[in-house]
Amino acid sequence: MAESATPSPRAGRPGRQGRPGRPAQISREQIVDAALAAPNLDALTMRELAARLEVSHGALYRWVSSRDQLFDLINEVMIERVLPPARAAGQPWRPWLTEVARGMHEAFLAVPGYATRISRPHRHTPNAFGRLREEVTAAFADAGATGELAEQSWYIFITCLVSWLAVQENPLDLGQSSPRFELFLDVLLRGLPARDIQQPDTD
Repeated sequence: MAESATPSPRAGRPGRQGRPGRPAQISREQIVDAALAAPNLDALTMRELAARLEVSHGALYRWVSSRDQLFDLINEVMIERVLPPARAAGQPWRPWLTEVARGMHEAFLAVPGYATRISRPHRHTPNAFGRLREEVTAAFADAGATGELAEQSWYIFITCLVSWLAVQENPLDLGQSSPRFELFLDVLLRGLPARDIQQPDTD
């Protein structure tokens, strides 16, 4: 059964009474699926989303009060969809992280505008990229990285991968050869986890 979205405490504009009666019943999955089906998620407005759901603009705002809240919800669902089953302690991190990266590649690029949106600076919620960060840093820690280097490895992994996906949506004319994701991923993962740089001898 689809999980129902929690209504937003906002019910109409400041200084106005919300309309009486029960709000339209919209599930979490319906909201996300309608948004993901838009021609360009990055340009989707709340009014367009309400039309896709066949509810009033005001009814939608009872469930999702802003575009930021909408993208929080989308991010949570997208991460749920790309994360493989929980990694067992001692399980090799490289095949697991390869599966995570491939899942992000397939799912994010299947939604026009999504990779572009997440490549911009924005806050992260604990149930979305915060959850992904915890699992990836734990994998690097199990591989022997210290706490600080596991965190640095996460930064390298996520910024490189998200930037790559955003460029796939907005191609740069850098040469005749088409970018190959598997080659990129192999090079990226072979460089992880990060190691301390040895300082050159100045004596």
